[in-house]
Amino acid sequence: MSANGTQPAKLPNPPNQTLYVGNLDDKMNKSDLRRALYSLFSTHGSVLDVIALKTSRMRGQAHIVFKDSQTSSQAMRSLQGFEFFGKEMKIAYGKGKSDIVSRLDGTAKVREMPKDDVVMTDAQKSAFGTATATSAALTTKPNGVAEAAGVQTQGTKRRRDEDEVQQQEASAEEDEEDDAMDVSDED
Repeated sequence: MSANGTQPAKLPNPPNQTLYVGNLDDKMNKSDLRRALYSLFSTHGSVLDVIALKTSRMRGQAHIVFKDSQTSSQAMRSLQGFEFFGKEMKIAYGKGKSDIVSRLDGTAKVREMPKDDVVMTDAQKSAFGTATATSAALTTKPNGVAEAAGVQTQGTKRRRDEDEVQQQEASAEEDEEDDAMDVSDED
């Protein structure tokens, strides 16, 4: 609150590639909603993603991710208040950078699960064995492929017998002769 007892005005989010769309029909099927929003917003530019969740908290809302912020601004100006399935859409810029945008520009953070917190139950241990037994039975090749110790994973190339080679050469010669005869018959 400010000194005079009123709440400060909420500043709008700065322009970015993601638009927040509110006041959507919450009874609509999720895939139909995504398809309709994509069709509507793609007329203004390249849409990378449409995120429409049907959780109780996100019902009636969606996020539209554009390729660049200029097209998102253009779409926002032209579709603000547009009646979409009987309700006027309320459009604002998204609060932050979308995951797909951060992956495209190379700023995405790789999320890794902490390995120390993984605990195997007795049922998992009996079904899958322990990690040390499994890793001991596997060896890693130089190309990064793991294979079981003592187990051959690739077949060996079979050498062709001389008889097979001669038969293939003979059949190839016969085919050439047949082709030559077909040409002479046409004359």
